[in-house]
Amino acid sequence: MARVNQDDPYLWLEDVDGEAALAWVAERNTETEAELAAGPGFEPLADRLREVLDAVDRIPYTTRRGPHLYNFWQDAEHVRGLWRRTTLEQYRKDAPEWETLLDVDALAEAEGEKWVWAGAGVRRPAHDRALVRLSRDGGDAVVVREFDLTSLAFVEDGFTVPEAKTSIGWIDADTVFVGTDHGTGSLTDSGYPRTVRRWRRGTPLAGAPTVFEGQAADVSAWAWHDDTPGFERSFVGRSLDFFRSETHLVTDDDRLVRIEVPEDAEVYAHRRHLIVTLKSPWLGHPAGALLAFGFDAFLAGDRTAEALFTPDERTALAGHSWTRHHLILETMRDVSTRIEVLTPREEGGWSRSPLADVPPLSAVSVTDTDPDVSDEYFLDVSGFLQPSTLTRGTIGGDSEILRQAPARFDTAGLSVEQAFAVSDDGTRVPYFVIGPDRAQGPGPTLLYGYGGFEVSLTPSYAALTGRGWLETGGTYVIANIRGGGEYGPDWHQAALGAHRHRAFEDFAAVARDLVARGLTTPAQLGAAGGSNGGLLMGAMLTRYPELFGAIVCQVPLLDMVRFHKLLAGASWIAEYGDPEDEADLPHLRELSPYHRLAADAPYPPVLLTTSTRDDRVHPGHARKAAARLRELGHPVLFHENTGGGHAGATDNAQAARNKALMYTFLRKHLTPEG
Repeated sequence: MARVNQDDPYLWLEDVDGEAALAWVAERNTETEAELAAGPGFEPLADRLREVLDAVDRIPYTTRRGPHLYNFWQDAEHVRGLWRRTTLEQYRKDAPEWETLLDVDALAEAEGEKWVWAGAGVRRPAHDRALVRLSRDGGDAVVVREFDLTSLAFVEDGFTVPEAKTSIGWIDADTVFVGTDHGTGSLTDSGYPRTVRRWRRGTPLAGAPTVFEGQAADVSAWAWHDDTPGFERSFVGRSLDFFRSETHLVTDDDRLVRIEVPEDAEVYAHRRHLIVTLKSPWLGHPAGALLAFGFDAFLAGDRTAEALFTPDERTALAGHSWTRHHLILETMRDVSTRIEVLTPREEGGWSRSPLADVPPLSAVSVTDTDPDVSDEYFLDVSGFLQPSTLTRGTIGGDSEILRQAPARFDTAGLSVEQAFAVSDDGTRVPYFVIGPDRAQGPGPTLLYGYGGFEVSLTPSYAALTGRGWLETGGTYVIANIRGGGEYGPDWHQAALGAHRHRAFEDFAAVARDLVARGLTTPAQLGAAGGSNGGLLMGAMLTRYPELFGAIVCQVPLLDMVRFHKLLAGASWIAEYGDPEDEADLPHLRELSPYHRLAADAPYPPVLLTTSTRDDRVHPGHARKAAARLRELGHPVLFHENTGGGHAGATDNAQAARNKALMYTFLRKHLTPEG
């Protein structure tokens, strides 16, 4: 098998803004547009998809901050978006009155910058100032500016941080914790802050005292101030890698007290509790358990834990949220969500009660709570064919439906089922099938997967998939392969490092099962995935090309020999392995799709997409793979947005066009009429 050797001939394509590289990108974009976007059906499809994204009757999800509900909104009129707020009384109305806080379109026009909203940290408890984060064209790097929520203007001489992958948060009215790029030696190998400083208003950032310093090999250093009345505490820490970290309490005299939990555990303080989520066994509790300790008792050496959740082979923790007096617990059983309320008793222990009934093969998520003040919660329930319903309630009190999203695509004749495939080592792998009755024979099918970083793929209403694929007679399948979090930490860790092939084998097993069940054929089966899922697609192309009729590989990770040298790549060494380690390099080279590409392989057609402004997964991965496939004579299309960051799009028009390219490509190769 011909392989790319150590002298990579396409390194020049890693020069993100290089003249030659961008000229090559422009040529490929022109080819792809001519192939996919020139037909009579493309623009109507893109318009129908954008109609979903711009719909003014979609649910405006909010975050409560004091008396107001905050929302960020984009539509056809507000392409870059509005940061706005309203009251609960107004939100209950069909057409609430919103107060605009920041018009990002107007700001971008006034300043001549392609600003993209990246969030805001609002100061508590007054909720009168915010640290607004703005990205240039969608990258992870941001500029930070202080914003006055009374005058609705940026604060002159307020907290301002130049563009960097900055972390920043309030300590009090005049002080923040900040980690940013201070010049040589201030960033980790992954490109994130290595130091944390305590910065006081009116003083130069360069002179702010360092509170904590990590190592160059860490992913990042961070700090967080808990301003809960009566429980004010500051914490600092460092992420040793993507999954391991250490946390310290900062005492009043700036001493650091290590919170002695396993490095791979997630830990935080909430009022009198210390909450720990385990990724490996500890103190007699299994990986995946959620534990509560008394905070003061823990610091004094007491390791008596109350297990708030203990997993089993079919059930995993999906998440949890606090209200003022309760903990809302979300769990998954065979990837379907359950939800209940836990309440700490004064005499010790916790009581439990269900919060809401969730339909089968559906998902429920807590979208917002206000843990400082009330037992209010906002709950979203949706399914593959079931648009979202947003409910507001008070634990122990009444609930009300605030919003119900309208249907965005025709579900007549469609159904949802869950099935299980058997992987090469005998593991049962769940997958969801959404589509028409296939009693009349196999049809075009799109198989989607991710399989990494303990990310779970749960049921949700996908209107773009509905309009772009299901309405045209396609079947959509989601594979819950290892590497994800669908069955907790063990499910994730089973595909780490040299065991990555298990995620690939799981996905291939689902593909074979779909064919064996008569739902599709290899010629009618397409696959799609992005980021880590792009690595998965690269593996399908180079390991299992005979299983697929077409593959869509989005913002992918494909060069596993150099990934650690490109942008944030070093932060993923814990997931894949270290190319600088002689023990890891053989398996990384073996799983690297870029290095497996060969001239004599029967590859299906491929669509590779990326973004010039992706400062997380380097666009060089997709560029180099496309160039290599072209060199070897294989059918490949490449498309690179000039903006959009890792999401691939900064506005709804761009996002709709990306989806239209994908669905047009898939229909061209997977449907009989082409």
